[in-house]
Amino acid sequence: MLAIDMVWDPSKGLDLGFFTLHYYSVMWIVAFLLGLQIMKRIYKHEGQSNESLDSLFIYAVLGIMLGARLGHVIFYQPELISEDFFSIFLPFKFKGGFEFTGFQGLASHGAAIAMIISMYLYNKKVLHKTVLWILDRVVIPVASGAVFVRLGNFINSEIIGKPTGSDFGVTFKQLPIVEQVPRHPAQLYEAGSYIFVFLILWYFYWKTKKSEQQGFLFGLFLVLLWSVRFFVEFVKEPQGDEYFILFGLNTGQLLSVPFVLIGLYFMFVYKARTKLS
Repeated sequence: MLAIDMVWDPSKGLDLGFFTLHYYSVMWIVAFLLGLQIMKRIYKHEGQSNESLDSLFIYAVLGIMLGARLGHVIFYQPELISEDFFSIFLPFKFKGGFEFTGFQGLASHGAAIAMIISMYLYNKKVLHKTVLWILDRVVIPVASGAVFVRLGNFINSEIIGKPTGSDFGVTFKQLPIVEQVPRHPAQLYEAGSYIFVFLILWYFYWKTKKSEQQGFLFGLFLVLLWSVRFFVEFVKEPQGDEYFILFGLNTGQLLSVPFVLIGLYFMFVYKARTKLS
């Protein structure tokens, strides 16, 4: 068997003098810009205007970033509310001295909930179709964006995996010395899996008629993405304090289960009572 022990010790970003451009932030920028190009192609195919696409980009960026940040604070770091409140919404740390940190601590569960809410508002104010119509399409670039977000986590040596107990794994040199052992590259497991989630959604949208079945692609996205998250959690270290543990499942897994069930509903139940156009 081939054993791989990779030592990972990158810089946090590019030092521009007055501030450091974090690679993690760059990955988020790439995710949004790539997502914009994917939606541009989809909107052209659907006959939608560039003006509605511009509005979609604004709603998506604000909704996902705000939701991801609030989700992390609520589910994993609620002490920030009382200890360093303004750091929740600003890319700075105030406790223990002022420091530019970028937006650190972003939870995908919060981002998913915020995406649904922001798309509801976008549809109501701009698109005037159905919220499922836009959700069926926006999940395609969201899946591609998830790949880059997890790559950013890997670069940052965060959301690390558990020790493998063997020579296989990645040794994150930026962790405390007692934790510098080969670990599962959980971030890369997720990133690789999300590539397949994106490709599957892309295939169903362009090569089948499933985009005409309202809710199917949205449901498929929920099932695939949160199933990946559920299983990868088995090899992840806890993210902060685990406030929810049940039947041996951690917070991330318990929060993933409802998304999978909702996805199955939209794939196999909702379509039976929805008149297709």
